[in-house]
Amino acid sequence: MSTKEKSLNFIEQIIEEDLKNGLSSAKLRFRFPPEPNGYLHIGHASAICLNFGLGVDYQAPVNLRFDDTNPAKEEQEYVDAIKRDVEWLGFKWAEECYASDYFQQLYDWAILLIKNGKAYVDSQSSEEMAKQKGTPTQAGTNSPYRDRSVEENLNLFERMKNGEFEEGTHILRAKIDMASSNMLMRDPIMYRILHKHHHRTGDDWCIYPMYDWAHGESDYLEQISHSFCTLEFLPHRELYDWFLDNIFDTSKVRPKQREFARRNLSHTVVSKRKLLQLVEEKHVTGWDDPRMSTISGMRRRGYTPTSIRNFADTIGIAKRTNLIDVSLLEFCVREDLNKTAPRVMAVLDPIKLVITNYPEGQEEWLEAENNPEEEVLTFRKVPFSKEIYIEREDFKEEADKKFFRLTLGTEVRLKNAYIIKGESVVKDADGNITEIHATYDPDSRSGSGSEASKRKVKGTIHWVSTQHAVPAEIRIYDRLFSHESPDGNKEIDFKEFINPDSLKVITGYVEPSLLTSNELDRFQFQRLGYFCVDRDSSANKLVFNKTVGLRDTWAKVESKE
Repeated sequence: MSTKEKSLNFIEQIIEEDLKNGLSSAKLRFRFPPEPNGYLHIGHASAICLNFGLGVDYQAPVNLRFDDTNPAKEEQEYVDAIKRDVEWLGFKWAEECYASDYFQQLYDWAILLIKNGKAYVDSQSSEEMAKQKGTPTQAGTNSPYRDRSVEENLNLFERMKNGEFEEGTHILRAKIDMASSNMLMRDPIMYRILHKHHHRTGDDWCIYPMYDWAHGESDYLEQISHSFCTLEFLPHRELYDWFLDNIFDTSKVRPKQREFARRNLSHTVVSKRKLLQLVEEKHVTGWDDPRMSTISGMRRRGYTPTSIRNFADTIGIAKRTNLIDVSLLEFCVREDLNKTAPRVMAVLDPIKLVITNYPEGQEEWLEAENNPEEEVLTFRKVPFSKEIYIEREDFKEEADKKFFRLTLGTEVRLKNAYIIKGESVVKDADGNITEIHATYDPDSRSGSGSEASKRKVKGTIHWVSTQHAVPAEIRIYDRLFSHESPDGNKEIDFKEFINPDSLKVITGYVEPSLLTSNELDRFQFQRLGYFCVDRDSSANKLVFNKTVGLRDTWAKVESKE
């Protein structure tokens, strides 16, 4: 048995009960079974953390299995992206499997079902099938082809496999019960004809198994002990078990399907179909657009694997669907980056400040702490000179007592540098301030140990030396949707809620230490937020994505509405 100090969720309780009832811990095996028809999103991340987390807790293998049974929508690009995402999240799979690995075995079992009178070829149109399906309160009616002879079914099914028929002319159905209260048990489709090229099997097959037929049998072939899926598959469990009943060897482990609720995230959509729509209609730049809820988008934005795993652990596993505020995810990201991201200085809305009494032509390289959260502090050198950039909002010509930044006649400290005092401003013809003049106290340098350096002033602001400042493209991202549940109203197109201000591109200035930064390097721009080097960045043009602010600004916005 597993020895856990934490309280068990209901999934773990199921496993523990099975172990008590005789299942050997050596027989435990889990799987993560994505369909390679798109990029993984935050919902998949929770499922990944669940299954691979169980593998870690129980020291059991976890398979990565691609449910590649629909060649019309699946591509190798998606296979590669899924593998990259799972690895990036920090997990390793025991075996890399594909439903297509089992096409021949699934076909052979289908032949067995036909011979046992449990499956038949139906030649109705989809419209005819829909009419005879019935309703949840009204039984369906049998297909006119339901009682075809075994010989005729075998002949037609083989010809389907050989590519003799057009798509839509025949299907293979399980023969179960057209009066079942579970609509999924009313002679479900097992195979359909698809003349499509498969990314792995090429043109070897003209018929492809349906999910319900392939999934449980794939679990069985891989000897998966527990098959965990989301709650919408609860009605499928009866069919999952029916298919297993017809091929199960009692000497082997019988997989058990159990369901957990989706944990939907506010201000996002996680439907692959809708995400694909956003990409194809160019509302975003691609699957890895930092505004997307995809794992690749979150990675590009600067989210860390640890923060996503912590988020999944925090929301846990539930039996009831719930909407999780995206602020919780952002909190997890912020909490992790606070521990790991080096501090640097950048100015995003610059105004020039001239220190009039600073020696002309002089420059200093001041010592600055990289991250105060580090166990062993490290430092970098930051250049300082007579002219610097500060944030425009950090200065007011006149201000009330609640303004703790720079004004005329008051003092503030420049981070890691000197105390300065606002003296005067330069304005253009329209009265706009174009330049601030200030004086500095040469004895007040941070860390110098002088009495002046210990003097308390009402505020500290960040800055960048104009002489050494490196221009950079800064992409300010916000939530892609303005509504907390953009696809919650089925009468309104979810795209109506796209936030027009979800991306703003500005030019800022950063300290020169960032010239050596690499793609995905993460930093805290002091007093501004967390930022990540984008893949578009180069030695000639730095590009940063805003990952998350230092605090939850959306909470303030929503509280005002």
